[in-house]
Amino acid sequence: MHQARLAFLACALLLAAVACGQAQAQTSPYAEPMKTAIEPFLDRHEISGAVVLVGDASGILFLEEYGLRNAESKQPMEANTLFRIASMTKPITALGIMMLVEEGKLGLDDPVEKHIPEFHGQKVVVVPPGGSPVAQEPRRPITIRDLLTHTSGLPDTAPAGAKPVTHHTLAEAVLDYAKRPLSFEPGTRWAYSNVGMATLGRLIETASGQLYQNFLNERLFHPLGMTDTTFYPTPDQMSRLAMTYTIKDGKLTPVPTSQERPTPESRIPSPAGGLYSTAPDLARLYRMILNQGTLDGHVYLKPATLAEMTRLQTGAIKTGFTENMGYGLGFGHVRKPTGVTAMLSPGTFGHGGAWGTQAWIDPVKKRFGVLLIQRTGLPNSDDSPMRKAFQKVAFQ
Repeated sequence: MHQARLAFLACALLLAAVACGQAQAQTSPYAEPMKTAIEPFLDRHEISGAVVLVGDASGILFLEEYGLRNAESKQPMEANTLFRIASMTKPITALGIMMLVEEGKLGLDDPVEKHIPEFHGQKVVVVPPGGSPVAQEPRRPITIRDLLTHTSGLPDTAPAGAKPVTHHTLAEAVLDYAKRPLSFEPGTRWAYSNVGMATLGRLIETASGQLYQNFLNERLFHPLGMTDTTFYPTPDQMSRLAMTYTIKDGKLTPVPTSQERPTPESRIPSPAGGLYSTAPDLARLYRMILNQGTLDGHVYLKPATLAEMTRLQTGAIKTGFTENMGYGLGFGHVRKPTGVTAMLSPGTFGHGGAWGTQAWIDPVKKRFGVLLIQRTGLPNSDDSPMRKAFQKVAFQ
């Protein structure tokens, strides 16, 4: 009889806790305005679904799912839905580099050729007034800082007439990139470079003695508890992957190839954009950053290192894909809030991804926001109306 009463009380407490959690979700100050912000994009069939998250250093303030992760099979978005986060990978690669800078294995102003000798003797293409392009010695070699700020001049395209090359490892890829002449003198301009980010991934390998993906797993993902963040999802994780959609003939149309599972044999672990992740996983990462490099007693980076990463590094050079943006080390940096960034504080930093994903950290409001969708064909994923609508609620 006594055991039965205890079981009854335990059940009652559990039900009360569930009811309390539901009530808190329903009464969140974010709930109704976020619903109003996101649902019009679902109603107009511009996206099939979204997962949004707002958090601070202490934890998740708001997490909600809208719509479907797969409209054809009617599978709903869930908190643990997996997304391809594309270029949101770049700041994570930069965090790996900065860990090695702290250890003295890399220096921000080291010439890249110091660690990858194949970059020695690299040329830069210049066009004299009224003349034809010529390749000549750059005024200085590219540095690790140049790669982190996209000011190296490394082009993303192969030279004209070059034969297609299949890269099986980062080492092979970077050997190819080292042969490409620079598009401009290092440090003088900004040009988004996935090749530069791949080179940073290879620098992690040469400095640590580990494969790039293994280094991130051991130093970031595993200790942070980011169990769903990976370059190579398992079949179980793939079963939770959101379908990517595009607009075709005015209709939201699935991109079936987005569901193909990558393997180490089929794809290199792209430091520029190869990661898959979930909103709760990303919240762990951004909480660590807001906590000055520490989470749950584990120190990942020093506060001074994060300050260096997130300060403006590019001065008055025009950068980014929206107005009044600058660059830190691996992070976009809001110089002057304008347009899609109007609700953010100066100095807000973060990054977007090609399929509409966005994550930004406001150091003044001490809050971060994560928007996860899967859409191709957006005219500018950094300046998307979805991002603007989300941020108005998350940061205002």
